[in-house]
Amino acid sequence: MKHKILYVEDEQFLSKVVKETLEHQGFDVHLVKDGAQVIQAFDHFEPDICLLDVMLPNIDGFALGRIIKARKPEIPIIYLTAKSFTEDVLTGFEVGATDYVRKPFSIEELIVRIQNQLRLRINSIPSQTAVVQHISLGEYIFFPDRLELRFGQQNIKLSYRETQVLSLLTSNLNQQTDRKALLLAVWGDDSFFNSRTLDVYIRKLRMYLQNDPKIEIITLKGKGYVFHVG
Repeated sequence: MKHKILYVEDEQFLSKVVKETLEHQGFDVHLVKDGAQVIQAFDHFEPDICLLDVMLPNIDGFALGRIIKARKPEIPIIYLTAKSFTEDVLTGFEVGATDYVRKPFSIEELIVRIQNQLRLRINSIPSQTAVVQHISLGEYIFFPDRLELRFGQQNIKLSYRETQVLSLLTSNLNQQTDRKALLLAVWGDDSFFNSRTLDVYIRKLRMYLQNDPKIEIITLKGKGYVFHVG
């Protein structure tokens, strides 16, 4: 069965080359050139992974990433863009990107990154822990298979990556989780941009868990983290 790729790109020559090359590699590729048409295509095509340009007509790639992640939190999103400023890269990851490839790029590198993201999704922590119904964390209850945290009557929906990071941290409860090991397990490499993205996710998790003062995510500078429940 072919993996389905939703490819969003308005550059005519580049999109033609990438689409044909990916199809030659055995992928089923649906190309969309206008941001306003992406969500309808996403719902109809039901892709396994999305390749999004950032600068698009009508709706930019960051806005699309937010909408797509709200619909299907676990889907990988790779941004393909000429934007190179650090803040743009971080914005992409904050809205749910799982990888970021700068133009110009080699098709060979793109294929490897696509395959890596698909493999990470198949071997994802939530699917591995699907038999676990819930994990008690102080006054919170964590449901990895539902991508959800519960605090009293409040349900907090987690993104796919947030669930992965929290799953790893809580698997070493009150013990050190190595930062590099966490990066490799969730993103597949420990690059600078993935490292910065991890910082963003740690801040988000701390915010979600702030209602229980007995819970701390302690940073061990240069080493990793301890998820501490007092």
